[in-house]
This record gives sequence, structure tokens and C-alpha cells, in this order.
Amino acid sequence: MDDQRSASEESPRVRGLLYLWRGYSSSVAPERVLLTRPVLQAALGISHGILLAEGGLVFSFGELPWKQDLKTPPTDPLLESALSGRGVVSVAAGSFHCGAVTQDGTLYMWGENSSGQCGLLESGLVSDPRPVNLVDSDTLPPQVTRVLEVACGEHHTLALSAQHEVWAWGSGCQLGLVTSVFPVRRPQKVEHLAGRHVLQVACGGFHSLALVKHVSPQDSTWQADTGKCGECNQQLLSMFDKEDHVIINNSHYCPLGVELVNTRPGPWSGQASRSDTEATSNVLPNGRGPATLTSKDSLPAQQQALRRTKSSPYPGEDELKDYLKRRSRHTRSLMEHPYNTQAGDLLASVDRGSGDPIIFTDTLGVDCSFATMEGAACAAPYQVNSAEDTGSTSSLCESSKSEGCVPGPRANHTGSVTASREGKEEACRFESKHMKASSSLTGFLLDEVMMAGRRHSLPPLPSHVSEPYFFLPASSALPSRRTTDIRPPTMTRKKEEVAESLPSLNTEVWTWGRGQEGQLGHGDQLPRLQPLCIKTLNGEEVVKVAAGTHHSLAVTAQCQVITQHSQAVTMSEGLRVWDVAAGQDHSVFLADGDCCQPILCYSGQQVSTFSLAPLGQYSSPGSSRSMGYISSVCGGGGSCLALADHNVMGFISGLHELAAADRKFYCRLRDIQKRSLADLCSNYVLESLSTVLGKTSSLLFQSLADSHNRLCHLMGQHSVSMTAFLHGGRDVKSLVILKQASTFLDTYKEYCSSVGNFLVMGVLLFNLLEVLRHLSECSADKVSLGDLLVLLFYMPLQHLHVYNRLLLKLATCFDVSTVEYQKLQEGCSRYEALSVSLGRRQKEAESTNQFWKTNSGKTIDVLRRPQRRLVCESSDKSLTLQNAGRFSVNWFVLFNDLLVHAQFSSHHVYPLVTLWVEPITEEASSNLYGIKVTTPEESFTLLASSPQEKARWLRAMNQAVEAVLMGEDSGAGVPADSRTASYVFSKDLLLKDASYSGRWLSGKPHGKGTMKWPDGRTYTGTFKHGLKDGYGDYFMPNKTLNKCDRYQGHWKEGKMQGFGKYKYATGEVYEGSFHENMRQGHGMLSSGKLIGPSSSVFIGQWLQDKKTGYGVFDNMTRGEKYMGLWLEDQRHGNGVLVTQTGLYYEGAFSNNKMMGTGFLMSEDDTTFQGEFSDDWTPNGKGTLSMPHGDVIEGLFTGEWTSGLNITGTYRKPDLYDADRKERTQPGRLSVPPEMKWRAVFSECWSRLGCEAPGLPCERRKAWENIAVTLTSGRRDSPKVLSRSQTRMLEKLELIPQHCGPVTARSYDLVRRYLAKACETPLHPLGWLVETLVTAYRMTYVGVGSTRRLRQQAVDEIKSFINRIFQLVRYSPLPRPLPITKDACWASAVETLQLISTKFTPSDKLQVIRQTFEELTQEVQALFHKNIMWSMDDLFPLFLYVVLRARIKKLGSEVSLIDDLMDPSLQHGELGLMFTTLKACYFQIQQESP
Repeated sequence: MDDQRSASEESPRVRGLLYLWRGYSSSVAPERVLLTRPVLQAALGISHGILLAEGGLVFSFGELPWKQDLKTPPTDPLLESALSGRGVVSVAAGSFHCGAVTQDGTLYMWGENSSGQCGLLESGLVSDPRPVNLVDSDTLPPQVTRVLEVACGEHHTLALSAQHEVWAWGSGCQLGLVTSVFPVRRPQKVEHLAGRHVLQVACGGFHSLALVKHVSPQDSTWQADTGKCGECNQQLLSMFDKEDHVIINNSHYCPLGVELVNTRPGPWSGQASRSDTEATSNVLPNGRGPATLTSKDSLPAQQQALRRTKSSPYPGEDELKDYLKRRSRHTRSLMEHPYNTQAGDLLASVDRGSGDPIIFTDTLGVDCSFATMEGAACAAPYQVNSAEDTGSTSSLCESSKSEGCVPGPRANHTGSVTASREGKEEACRFESKHMKASSSLTGFLLDEVMMAGRRHSLPPLPSHVSEPYFFLPASSALPSRRTTDIRPPTMTRKKEEVAESLPSLNTEVWTWGRGQEGQLGHGDQLPRLQPLCIKTLNGEEVVKVAAGTHHSLAVTAQCQVITQHSQAVTMSEGLRVWDVAAGQDHSVFLADGDCCQPILCYSGQQVSTFSLAPLGQYSSPGSSRSMGYISSVCGGGGSCLALADHNVMGFISGLHELAAADRKFYCRLRDIQKRSLADLCSNYVLESLSTVLGKTSSLLFQSLADSHNRLCHLMGQHSVSMTAFLHGGRDVKSLVILKQASTFLDTYKEYCSSVGNFLVMGVLLFNLLEVLRHLSECSADKVSLGDLLVLLFYMPLQHLHVYNRLLLKLATCFDVSTVEYQKLQEGCSRYEALSVSLGRRQKEAESTNQFWKTNSGKTIDVLRRPQRRLVCESSDKSLTLQNAGRFSVNWFVLFNDLLVHAQFSSHHVYPLVTLWVEPITEEASSNLYGIKVTTPEESFTLLASSPQEKARWLRAMNQAVEAVLMGEDSGAGVPADSRTASYVFSKDLLLKDASYSGRWLSGKPHGKGTMKWPDGRTYTGTFKHGLKDGYGDYFMPNKTLNKCDRYQGHWKEGKMQGFGKYKYATGEVYEGSFHENMRQGHGMLSSGKLIGPSSSVFIGQWLQDKKTGYGVFDNMTRGEKYMGLWLEDQRHGNGVLVTQTGLYYEGAFSNNKMMGTGFLMSEDDTTFQGEFSDDWTPNGKGTLSMPHGDVIEGLFTGEWTSGLNITGTYRKPDLYDADRKERTQPGRLSVPPEMKWRAVFSECWSRLGCEAPGLPCERRKAWENIAVTLTSGRRDSPKVLSRSQTRMLEKLELIPQHCGPVTARSYDLVRRYLAKACETPLHPLGWLVETLVTAYRMTYVGVGSTRRLRQQAVDEIKSFINRIFQLVRYSPLPRPLPITKDACWASAVETLQLISTKFTPSDKLQVIRQTFEELTQEVQALFHKNIMWSMDDLFPLFLYVVLRARIKKLGSEVSLIDDLMDPSLQHGELGLMFTTLKACYFQIQQESP
């Protein structure tokens, strides 16, 4: 495109165009106002206007009395220079004052301030904008609140804070403040709306509106208050029994200060003027304070109120009760037969085209209007009250007019009155009795019968709100909120918002102020001093409110306009209103027409005559299309204003077309929802559906309705956001369908899935053929109900094409290099891809539905599931089973989750998630086109009829498998052989009925998973090729003990092998090595508890599940510990037995007894060495040695503990017998230390992959396998390793290498590596050291901590060191430096010894310094580089020097230096050196015995 420009670079002359006109007649045409800057926002007052232009500039035009009665035409507006550079973002205009809000939330006001409406202390006129602060006194310290929005009325102003709270100031009851002193010249918070999330505020002449975000019931913690009103002393709740229910009425409304006075409407005056205000200044003396009733005049006022109540066109109390009774009986009949055609079907009652706006009418056939209004500014279909019986207003509201509440044109006061507090309360009680009689009948019917409008935002004060009735069974407890509804339940709307960035549709409208013309919308003409929720608008999705001088308007998300009468405005067919503005006596509407260009509609006072447009008829200025694309409208006084844009490059038209399409689409969805789904989702229909078609069908329809509701809600939010987008900056990057594209895509996918499930199951509903044909816009008369349902429910998917087309259209308005183009193109691609994907899903659902219709039968119907879709089937014999019989029937059906093999009356089901498919190589000679199918329990081959069929089935099965594993549209249709899935075995004898969930590889469990057997066995761990292999946790139930055995450890080829821990149901615990399900190798078995009656611990070697080899058995019950050899669970061979009583035995054991040569020593060192035949029973030759040296040699019989029979020789000790001491020392008959714990070292060698321990080649092989060992140990570790542990293992995988001569550096590297390895349990050396430490403690702790075993313990440690050295020694191993202990640090030791020869502390400190210098020099010479000492290295070395120096009276030397040392040296180098010496002395003192 030539001269292509970005849409954001449009000329200012084609956007922000301003059109202005007054009233309407055939000759009136909007006049374009030529300005130098585009107008972003405008506001109109009675006779002036405010313009917000580009750059944040604010202009004023019209009559400006606050600027010395200046009058400026719109074509030459006055610049408000005080606001230049302030960054104004919004403006507002009241009748005679103005407001502006800046980007930082600062509020500026100017204009008329006689009633305090500018929020400034001085009264009169404010010529220039001045800042107004909203000070929140609830915070400490008080803070200034930012302002989001401001609205101006006749004599008051409302502001919406950043906390979404409402602030008010000015005069009149329309403020909603709890005060009787007017004017209010400082902004005050409207406490009645505090805590609620207010979205918008609007100001009429003498009333106010607020759009409040709805709060879910679960978010509110309001509790019903059964007390009395603090103002009028009336009960807040009233209860009475009716049949089997308790009816609770909490509709109390406190009328204090709202006494009715006799007022009649005066002649229509068009607009309020200052003369009217001055004429009413005599209502209050001095114009201060509210009017009150005197006790003398209180009764006549009550009588007048009663007469007016009785003359009301509404029925009386008795008539109302009779009518409600009839309606209650009628309602009960509706509940019993809600779909009786005589009772009125909601679907049948709707008689209009789907393109029409929805008209809210009362389903009970009663007038739904809330109030009356003279004039067609609200376009009410008809009036309820006559002009003579127009409702009353409050004396407070009227009296406050002297402070700014100007009376309306129909107000006529007779004077002011005063009253005492008692008279006022009496009048309130009297009035409250008859107040309901003067209210709209609809309110009672909706409360009593329909239960509509129970607001769910935070509750108001009970004394200021009218709550509906709610019904409870007489026996039930009173809830804090209403929980039941007597209406036929309808489909509940989604409570939470789909996305927080989207506008809220769950809103409420709150109004307060004067209600004489019914502008408050509460069904009466009473004023409201506090905000009150319009209950009938709850659930109507109001998205904008507007207020004129004496009327109110609300726009819903369904593009309806609701007047203050709560009536939907009837527009022409096809018109959808999305913006409104209210003036003094007129309303302006901006709507979608038959094209994307908006249409202007006008209702209200005409220009030529003082007449009204025909009721229900709207007029459109003939030249509105020539104005361009209107983005917003404004009204004020008798004027109208519109902001428009000219279409350049199709950008503006594209935005309007997108917004109009979304609004039309949402209205269509809501039409479907209200006329079909909402009615069909009632409990009665769902129960009937569940009875006829089953519970599954009912749940499917509920799921469909819920997903449709979510889609409808999202579309409504988007249509509203598009309206706001047209009002705002129009940055395409901020389009919701681009920013929240994932939300839209997910919602559409969910909805399409629900519709497909509904279609697949073949669910048919009731006889709604005509309604469905009309909603689906199908003209064929012979279309079945099912086809109509398909057309109706798949209709929303067509809207994706609209998104694709319009986003592409918008993208063409930008250069391809811009970010906007890329965003739009990306969004277009995503919505197009979604449209194609959902279209494919629709075809799959339709073909699946046709398959179930064609192949119905009990055998195959059991496979019918909502989410299941047909992929292909072999009814044409395109696929057969290899080696099938001649007369066999093989029918294969591929679903999106199953492969079904049907044979005669049976079928086999293979889940796709555990199905592996691969082609068989074609052989020219065989001409077979085979496909191999592998399942967890069998494999078979399928033969295709042709190469094309083979390719088709192979591609279909692979794509279906990949879709199950990875999701739809996941790849090229090549599923991975390794996957995660669940399966229940049915044919394998070992795994029958067992369920497995975990990793698979080519049909076998491979990787981590969980296997569960029907008998209670459970394995969780690693598998390999279908067998348990690796680390796992295995539970085995013990039915006898009603407990479980549990094994936690390593497996190999389905058997326990490696290190593990086995907890027996009996309470025993074995922790050690296994081999082929048996305990073999080193292990420890604990029996019972440590303090139990049968507790014992064995640690040692096992062979084939029996104790064989060296082991230590600690029998805690008998107080004995055996350390020796075992054979098949019996003590056999040499061993040592010690007892708690001090007996010590070493020698031979056989068959678990002391049998053979042995050595026995008692507590008093008496020893016996000789032959034994049983435990503690000498039998044969022997020698008994006494502690004092006497010896008895001979034959011994009998038990040691009970007495011995001796036949032998007694002799005294021989002083020259050198071997006597050696004969009486233990240890000669014990197991040699080299034979102890061989299994531990063998296990360590085995972990390093060595078969012949000790050989040099094996040592090198062991160290080469370190990395593999550490990696596998880290992978199989049951514990999750920390980051530091992982890093340490990675460092230990690198073995230090060296070649050539050994240096100190290489030696230090090896030393550091070995130290870290021995400290890490996952390293083989670390495991070895940890296991040896455990074995050593079990041997020499407890009963084994006897002095008889001291030498054996030392020998065992030496044996550990030698064998560990053989393990860590790999060629060439660096050896220790050839430095003897006497020569080590000799110079430093000699220097320190000189400290005793010095007399002064300074000399002694110099000796200490020289000692440190000697140490440093020797270390530097050793490592050939400079050394920076750390205390970890310095302290042990200096401690060694101090010990080797052997300084006499070192403590005296330390004390002398400490007492006499110069204080200036304490924190220097000498002080640190001395502190090190003192620390060494303290360490020596602590370690001294």
C-alpha cells in the first residue's frame, strides 16, 4: 500500500471530533465544533461545558458567571490555564460548577460554591480551578486519598477514591452522609458504602447513583441482627409462623428525618434557577439546620400522610394480603408443575426475534415500574401515578434546599415546622406502618414470591435498607444469610470473574437523595438519606449509570437501557445501546445499527415546541451518520454533545465492528441462555432428565450449561471492555482478546469439549423444537431436534472466524515492522488455529455420534463415554488379525483413548496410553503389510489390506497415542517409547489384578513407578524391563500378625539385592546386604526394643539368610555380648563372650556352646585356661590362676558359677616365672583383627566394581569407577540431596592425579580428597568409614566396654587403618613427608622456650612474635610460596609448638603478660599472637586429666 501509515499516526483532524446540538426536531442537525486539538472527553452543565483535549488541556465554554459573567462560544473555548501541565485525565460538570481529576489522583474544583459543592471553605464563586483534598481520618496519620473519578450535580459533588469508596460534599439529602448540618464544605466519606467496591458514581440534580461490584455470599460475614433500630426504636427483624415455615422479615427502613409533608407538583419550569432557590430560602430560619415538626403540628402531619396513603392508587393492606395469599397458592402450584403450559412456560412466553433487546417484564403479570415521572426523558412505557398524587419528599431534604438542595419543579412547600424528638419518633412509627402501602406492589411480590434482588454485596446497616423475606423450615436454625429460594431454581451464574483485568458484570445499583419523581428506582417516591440498593436490578449486569436532573438511566451488558422505573427501553429491532447520557429533560443513546457505524437516538424535550417525543419512540438525528464513528455522548441542560472519529485506513471502523460484533454475539448468547438453558437447568427438568436418560446425561447437560455460562460471561465482559476501549486510548496492544488470549482459548476449548460430550452421548431433551429452530436460525422444517441442538450449541464457535477476520483487518492498518502488527498477527494466528482445531473436534463428535447410532448394542454400548471419540474402524475389513481363523470375525475400532478388538460377542480393550505400535518391514515375497502392536501383557500383529491402509492405520494409531500422552496437536504423531501411564494387569499370573502406575518402556514397566497387588502388597521404586530393579519400597502384609513386612533397599532382576532395610512384622529390623532375596554379606539385625524383655542386636556377616562368619551378638536380655565366629546361626569357632557381671571368656565354641580350649577370667582377675564342655562349665585339664599368683593345675569339672571339682596340684607363684603374666592376659584365643569385618571391606570393593580385592590392577580399576559409583548412588538415593551435597559429590567424582615425584601440593590434594570422601556417606569410602564406626561402637559400647577388651579394640583400629590404606593406595600413592616428630618445627619450639628467660612483658611478646615468624618461614620453604595464615591452620600448629616446648609454669607466664601488657598492644598484631598463646594454654588445661 502506497504511503502506508500506522493507525496511531492519524491526523488530529480525524479523531476527537466534537459535535454539539440542542434538543431535537426534524430541522436540527449536530453542529461540528472546529478545534485545534482532538477532544478526549466532554461534560455539559446547565449552560456551560467542559472539554478535555489532547495533552491534558481543559477548556470551558458557555455562560461562565464565576469568570465575571464571561460567555464564550464552543468554537472559541476558554483555556483553564491553572490546569495546564497538571496531566488532567477526566472532567465533570455540574449545573453551575466543574471538576477535573489529574493523573496522580488530585482533584480540582471551580465554579459556584454557595452550597459547598466545590469542597472549599469559602462560599460564593471560585473563578479558577483549585485543588481539593480528600483526607481519610480513619488512617493514622490521616492521609490524602487519590481520586479516580468525580461527578457533579446541582448542589453536590461525589468523588470515587482509589480505594473505590465514595466521598461527598455540598448540600442536600443526596450526599448520603450521616449529618444534619449543611452545607458540607469538606469531602466526607459515605460510610454506608464503606467496604464496598464502587465502580462508578453519577449525580443527578438532587439524587445520586453508585454502581457497586457484587460480592459473593461466601465473602460476606454479615450476621442477622435481632436488635432494634437505634433511631426509631423499631424491631429490625420480625418473625411469624406460617404453616410449616417461619417467615422472617428484615425489611426495616428507618424513616427518621424523612417525614412526609403535603407537597404537590407545580408547573413545569424546565430547569431550576436561582430565583427558585431564593424563593425557598424561608423554609429554614437563617438557612441553617434541618426542618423539624412541633408536637402541636405532628398529628395533623400524620393524618395528612394517612390520607395521602389511602388515596394512593396502590391497593390497601387488606387487599394486599388477599392478593399475596392468592399469589402464594399460585406459586406453590408453579413449583409443583413448573412446566405446565397453563402455568406459563418461560420459553413460550418469549415472543420476539433474537436480535431484539431483552425486555425485562414481570413474570407475575404485575406492573414492574418503580415510580412515576412526568416527561419522556426516561421513555417509560406508561405512567403509574397521576400528577396530583405524585409522592412525597422529606422535610429534611426540602429544608436543606436553603443550603443547596434546590426544590424540583413540582415541589411546593407551605412553610417550616419544628418538632421534638418524641414527636418525630412517633411520626416515624406511624409512617412506617403505612409506608409499605405507598410503595410499589411489585416490591412485595418480588420479595414474597420471586425472592429477587437479594443483594450479595456487603450488607448495609439494618436501619437503612429494605431486605426481602426469606423462608425457613420451622425446625431449622436461622442462618446468617438467606440460603433457600422458593422460585424454581435456575442455572446459577458464575460467582467469580473469569479474569481480574476484565470488567465486572456482577453489579448492583445504589441510589439515594430525592425521590419525588421516582428517580431512585425503589418503587416509591420517598427520599433516601442513605444509599439503598435497587434490588430488582441485581443480576441485570448493569455496566453504566447516568443521571439527569430528575431521571436516571442504566445500561446493561445486554445493551439494554433501564429507566428509573426499572423498565427496559424498547428500541427498534437490531439496535443495541452501549452508551447513554442524561440531560435536564432528555436522554441521548448511542447504539449499534445495521452496520458497524454507531447510531444516535434521542428522547425528551423537543426544540420547536415544549413537548415530548412519543412514548416508546426514539428519534435519531438525520445527520448522525455523517458525523463519523461516534465513540461517546454527553448531555447536560438542554444540550447534547458527541465525540466522533473519522475512519482512516479502516482502523476506526475495524474497532467499532469488533465491538459491535461482540455485543451482538453476547446478546445472542444471553438470549440462548435465558430462553433455553436457564429454564432447562431447573431441578425439575434435571431430575426428569436423570430419570429418563440416567444420571450421566443430567451431569453432561449441567456441564454444558456451566461451560456455556462461563463463555457467555466472558463474552459479556469483553463486550463491555471493548466499549471502554473505544472511550480510551485505543492502543491495540491492550486489547483484551490479545492480552488475555489464553483465557479466551481455554474457555472456548472447554465449551467445545462439553458440547462434544453432550453430542456423543446422544442426549435429547424435551419438545423444544420450535424454540430451538428459532434460536439456531434454521429455516428447514424437517430438521430433527438433535440437529437443531448441534446447530445451536456449536453456534458460538463461528465467532472465532469473526475474531480472525477483524484482527487481520486491524493488522493491515499497521506497518509490518511495528509491534502492533506483530501482536495482531499473532492473535489472528492463534484464533485461526483454535477455530480449525475446534472444527475438527466438532467433526469428530458428529462422526462418533453417528457411529454409536449405527452400531448400537449392549456389547459395544458399554464403551460409550462422553469424552471418547471415534478415530477409525475396520468394518470394511481394512485391518485383520494375523493367523486368524477362517471363520473368525475381527473388528478393530480405534478411539481417541482405546483400541477395541471385537470378536463375535466379546471384545478386548487396549488403552492407548499403554499401546506401542511399530511397522513390520515389508518383504517382497510375502506381500504382507503388518503392524506390530505391543501391550503390557501381549503382542500381536495386524495385517492391512494395502500399503495405503497400513500407512493410514499406522498414522492414526500413532497420532492417537501421542495425543493421549502429550495432548492434542502436540507433534508429528511419533509417540515416545518411554512414557508414564497406569495399567491393571489381568492375564499375567504373577501380576494378575495388580495395578501399576509409573514409567514404561516398550510395554514393560521401566523406571520409577508403583505396583499394587490385590492382597495388599505394594512396591514403590524403580523397575527395569518389567522387574523390580534399583531402589524401592516394598510392603508385604502379614495376615497372622495383622501387620506388614517392609523392605526399603535395592533390587536386581526382581529380587532383593544390595543394601537395604527390612522391617519384619514381628518387630525385628535388619539393615544390611541382600542377595537374591536373602540376607547375605554384612548386616545388623535388631530384635525387640532396647529395654524390652527379648531385645538383642546382631551385627556381622550373613550367608544365605543365616549368620555365618564374624559377628557381634549383644543379648541385652541376658546381659551378654558375643564377639566371634558363626556358622548357620550358631556360635562356632573362636570367639569372646563377656557379661555384665564381669565374666570374660575367649576360646572355642561349637554348636552354640563353649566347647574346647578356652580362657575364662572373672571380675577379680581370677583366670582359668583349659577345656570346656558347655557354657561356663570347665571339663578336663586346665590351670586356675589366682590374682595374687597362686596356681592350681589338674582336672576340673563342674559349673563356674556354682562350684568346681578339682583334682590337681596347687603351687605358689614363682618369682622367676616370666611367662605367668603372658598366660593370664586375654586376647590369645580371640579372632584375629584381620579376620574381623571382612564382609564390610568386601562390600566396599564390590561397590567399586572389583572382583579380586587387593591387587594393584583392581585398585586402579576401583578408582576409575568412582565417578560411576557416585552417579548411580546419587540417582538411587531415596533422599533428596541438597544443592551443597550434590556439588560435593560432583567434586568427588574428579580423582586427584599426579605423576613424578611426590610434592607437598600433590600430597595435600590427596589428603583433602580422602578427608572429604570419608565424610560423605554416598562415597564408598564414606560408607566404609560409617559402617566400621557403627560396628566398632556395637562391639565396644555397653557390655563390651570392659578393660579386658582394650587391647583388642586398639588392634582392631590398627587393622582398619591398614586395610583402608590398602584400599585407598593406588599407584603411585604420595607418601608422608620424611620429617620426624623431633625435627618438626624445631626452630619454632626453641624460640618459644626463650620466653622463660625474658623479664618484661614486651620482651616476652617479642619472643612470641619470633616464634610465629619461624613457623611462617618453615611453611613458606615447604610450599615455595607466601602463606596467609587462617586460624584453622595456625591454632593446631601453634598448639603443637607449645606442647613440644614444655614451658614450665606456662600459666604464670600468661598471667604476667596479661596483667602488665601495654593496653595499646591488645588489639594489634602482638595482641592477637598473645591471644593465640593464651587459647593454647586453656586448651591444654581442659585436656589435662
